[in-house]
Amino acid sequence: MTQGPTPRALSDDALSDLLSRQQFGTLATNKRSGHPHLTTMLYGWDPEARIVRLSTTADRVKVRHLRRDPRAALHVSGGDVWSFAVAEGEAEVSEITTVPGDAVGRELLAMIPEAAKPEDEDAFLEQLVAERRVVIRLKVSRLYGTALDVNG
Repeated sequence: MTQGPTPRALSDDALSDLLSRQQFGTLATNKRSGHPHLTTMLYGWDPEARIVRLSTTADRVKVRHLRRDPRAALHVSGGDVWSFAVAEGEAEVSEITTVPGDAVGRELLAMIPEAAKPEDEDAFLEQLVAERRVVIRLKVSRLYGTALDVNG
């Protein structure tokens, strides 16, 4: 095998930019056995607060994992197969949204990009309650990742 280029570590700014450009990542939580539980999720990145927000329902296994062990990581692929970012830290799970328009419901609504906002906000907030939605807030303590510069 010939020696090719080696991956380069991405700066904190480059990692934050990669997280901002993507919408989907793989959330890793810890099973009771110690093995990882991986789930592809839609997320929102708040670079100023260094928080990844994810929406899910209260009955999901990842919620049980995080309530027991808040350590988690989100892996996000870059624009090519050689680049990625990982945001790791401790997650908190919000209370379940129980009243249309409560604080959790409003936070979930705020996570939706402007172009995708629902036409009927009230119906959307009612649906969140019916689905027993929660917000996972991953408070990022470490970002890491790499890119590989390959000349074609």
